[in-house]
This record gives sequence, C-alpha cells and structure tokens, in this order.
Amino acid sequence: MIDTQAQQDNVSLPGFARKMVAKGLLNEANAREVMTNAIRENRSFYLQSIEQNSVQAVAATCLASEEFGIPVLDIDSINTESAPLQHVSESIMEKYHVMPLYIRGQRLYLGIGDPGNTVAMDEIKFSTGLKVIPILVDPRKLARLLDDIIEPDSNTSLADIVEEGNLGDIDLTTEVDELTGAEEELSLQIDTPIVRFVNKILQDAIRKSASDIHIEPYERLTRIRFRIDGVLHDAINPPMGLAHKIVARLKILSQLDIAERRLPQDGRMKLAFSRNRTIDFRVSTIPTLFGEKMVIRVLDTGSANLRIDTIGMTEKQLTAYRVAALQPHGMILVTGPTGSGKTVSLYSALNVLNTTERNISSVEDPVEIYVSGINQVSINLKAGLTFATALRAFLRQDPDVIMVGEIRDLETAEISIKAAQTGHMVLSTLHTNDAPSSLTRLANMGVAPFNIASSISVVIAQRLVRCLCDSCREIKKYPAEALLQIGFKEEELDTLEIYEAIGCSGCTGGFRGRTGIFEVMPMTSALSDIVMAAGSTVEIERQARIEGINSMRQSGLLKVKQGITTLEEVERVTTG
Repeated sequence: MIDTQAQQDNVSLPGFARKMVAKGLLNEANAREVMTNAIRENRSFYLQSIEQNSVQAVAATCLASEEFGIPVLDIDSINTESAPLQHVSESIMEKYHVMPLYIRGQRLYLGIGDPGNTVAMDEIKFSTGLKVIPILVDPRKLARLLDDIIEPDSNTSLADIVEEGNLGDIDLTTEVDELTGAEEELSLQIDTPIVRFVNKILQDAIRKSASDIHIEPYERLTRIRFRIDGVLHDAINPPMGLAHKIVARLKILSQLDIAERRLPQDGRMKLAFSRNRTIDFRVSTIPTLFGEKMVIRVLDTGSANLRIDTIGMTEKQLTAYRVAALQPHGMILVTGPTGSGKTVSLYSALNVLNTTERNISSVEDPVEIYVSGINQVSINLKAGLTFATALRAFLRQDPDVIMVGEIRDLETAEISIKAAQTGHMVLSTLHTNDAPSSLTRLANMGVAPFNIASSISVVIAQRLVRCLCDSCREIKKYPAEALLQIGFKEEELDTLEIYEAIGCSGCTGGFRGRTGIFEVMPMTSALSDIVMAAGSTVEIERQARIEGINSMRQSGLLKVKQGITTLEEVERVTTG
C-alpha cells in the first residue's frame, strides 16, 4: 500500500483532471488514483474515470465537451439502420471505438467515446476523403451499440431461430481440448441449427448480463430461463424434441460425458464471445423426470467491479471494512445466501490488499474471479483437495492473506481461526441470515467462544437489491402509517420520495443492475464479552443496535430513501 500510495502521489495530473477536481467531480486523491490506473491500462484519464465509476458519466461528458470543444449527443437517439456504417470498416470501429452517425455533404459526423482520440479521426478522414466532425457520446453506451453492430445476429431473437430457421453463423469459438473418439462422432450427429441455437442462447445471456441460464425439460416443452439481476425471466420455450440435443451440445462444449444421463455432472467451458472478450461458464446437470436439467453459471470476470467503494456500503460501513482489512491479522466473515455477492465483497477487499509486499492465496469451490497477483486454488474433492487440505498447505507457504471460499465444517473453521490468531489476515464466507447469527453458528459448529472473540475482526451480512432504472422510474405514494410501520421516521415523511419500477427499452422490468445492502458488525469489546459468555443471537443483535450498527433492513430503507431501489425490492430480500 505504501508503494502504491507513493506512485499515486508522484503522478502529475493533466489539465482535464485538474478541472474535474476544481469542479468538485473528483477529489485530488481519487484523481491521482484514476490517473495511476489510466497509465497502467494505457487509457485516457477521461475514459478511466468513467470506467471506474469515479464520476457520473453525464457530468464528465459535459465537462469534456466544454474542455475539448466537442458537441455532445445522446447516442440512444441514433437509428443505426440509417447510420452510414458502410463508410467506416468494422475493424476501425472496433479498434478506435468510434461510430459514423450521419453524413451532411462532405462532412462525416463521427461518434467518439474519447475526446482525445485524434488518431481515429485522421485515419477515417484519410480513408473516406470526408471531413470528420467529432461528436462526443457516452463511451459505455457506444461500446454496447458497437457490440450490436459488429455482431449482426444479436437482434435475431431465439423465437425467430426456432420458428423461422434464421440461423446465421455466430462467431463463438471454444477454447476446450479437442474432442476424441465417441465424443467426436456424437458431435457430428448434432445438426448445425442446434449448434447455432446453443450459441445464440449463450450470446443472449451475456448481452442481457444474465448470471445463470436454466434449461429445464418438461413433458411437452423445454423451458429456458435467464437469471437477470437475481430474478429468473423466461427466454424461450423450445419444443421438447430439442431438449436432448441442446444439453448434448453443451455437454460436449464443457467436456462432460454425454452418454451418462443418470448421474449429476459438473463441468466448465470457455468461449470467445468476441475478439477481445472471453467468458467462462460453469455447467451443472442433474437427471429429472423428463430428462436432464442443466444450469449454466456465467462467469464474466471482465464485468466484475472490484473497487471497494462501489459495492454499495455507506461511508461508516466502508470505513469499518477498510480498517478490518488493513489489520495485520484477524478474520473477516461475509455471510449471506448463495448469489448475494459475497465473493465480490471479499475480492474488493483483496483488491485493496493486492500489493507487491503481500503473499495472497485463496481456495474456492470453484474460482469464479481471476485476479493477477493472487494464488488461486480450486478445491478438487475427487483428488482429496478440500478447503482444510488447501489451508494447511497455505500455512506452509509464508502467507500474509488467506481467503477461504466457505467455512463448511469444524475442521476448516478451526484452521482458519488458528491462522487468524497467528499473524495472518483471513477472509471467508459463512451461510447464515445475518451478522449476529454468524457468531453463534461458529459456536454451534464447535469453535470455542474464546477463539471466536479473539479472532473475528468484523462480520458482514449482505443481500443484493435491484437498482431502479433512472430513465423510467416514477414516484409512488404510500400511506404514512405503512411507512412508519416499515421503519421510516415521522420527520422523514414530509420530504420522502419513494420510486417504483415502470420498465422501458433500456432496462429489465424497470431495473438495471444491482447494489448491496449490508450489516457491518465490527467485533467490539462489548460484543466479545457476550460471545465469551455464550450469549444468544438475540443478545448479540441487541448490543449491535445499541452500538448504532444498521441492520440490512435499515440499510435497504436508506437505499429506498436515496431513490436507488424500491420498497418492494427491500422487502423481497430482507423478509424471512
């Protein structure tokens, strides 16, 4: 951390960065961090600031327009069908992240995401013979639009493929070992339409930012669903006759035994989604009454934002998390159900700790986020590589920081706690409903109360709530009595504005993306005394509220008050 901070302090800020600081869009420390990352990623300060979510894209774009003298346009208003795309090759559009918007006489108006990208304008001017007029657009919206343009089959729906046989080739290549023997012979029996249909399923799931794909066979149809922002949505219901072929194709891609249909199987595959983007998938099958059900977890590590200040914590919660993470030893526990973002929260802390002077090792089931600088191990039960086995090996490898994917048993818990007590920082997850119950869960596993109290630094419980779409959300009125009963204070009601989800073309059911709601409970002396005395979950929770620690419900209501999510969404993830 010292070396990184020194590097940031020595970085000189360009004029645009200083103007951002002067306008209050960034403080100087954040600006230097952005500039350091921009140099490392070979990217402009403007693009890096938006990529890191350090500033609001609209504010940064307006300031860049003023600074560089380039007009701004909302690219959502452009009809791509009438855009003069034929004047600029796909390779140039992809290389420079630009898009021709329209032509007026001898002038080509070019949408650009980076106002300093003069090389692209010079090259396009030379190749077209036209005068190039730059128009500044949101770089993230431009990237999504270019994906649709460069991958022309993206607008073809799955229903079109099934009903009309519209099966244009999709450039989706595998990076698995070559098929051999019976597998190769069976792959030839699967017709090309099925190959293209499977490719389209994966492509649609990635474009819609789905975290999981469910393929479920029933008596008369096959149901395919995508989990988007934590909620399942129907994608298509192809005929039952396609189910076996779809599953067989995916089994081949993930190197599973396609002849075995009686037992569950697990596999992985890696697909090149585009020229610069490779995505991993974790595949699981299980036999059901009408065939094999398959669930595919989309491991898009490129889309994971691992900055600790963007996961959704309040300033107070973030400070407690940072303080615990930067201690030389101790344990950080993150708890919550499957799919609640625990891994991203842990990796956001590891991202802070990931410096040259630290040796960091992690053991997970399986590794879902690949990070350079961290020694990552996937458990292998068949080979005897368990969490406990890996932990013992880590302790012989001079570790500074250890991450354990999950504490599942007493053996793993005891080794983790011993590591935390002997000069190591340990981060792990536990499956409980809230922070106070995590401490009693460890005690119920058989861990001695003294070891719990002396090793735990902070316990974090979390859930993910869907974020409202800014373009279509609307204010919704609720009875005052209901708001008071839910947990709002009477003095808040006069200025309280609660929004509801409406839905538009730019979102999914009125929501776009997710954020976390947290209960961050540092281990204070009072809480330690309760744990040492074998206190109950109720006693621990009561003390946490006395110390001003917000429950997840209270954190969720704060997000509602800020207009980030809906009341119904908080109820959905915190009830029960």
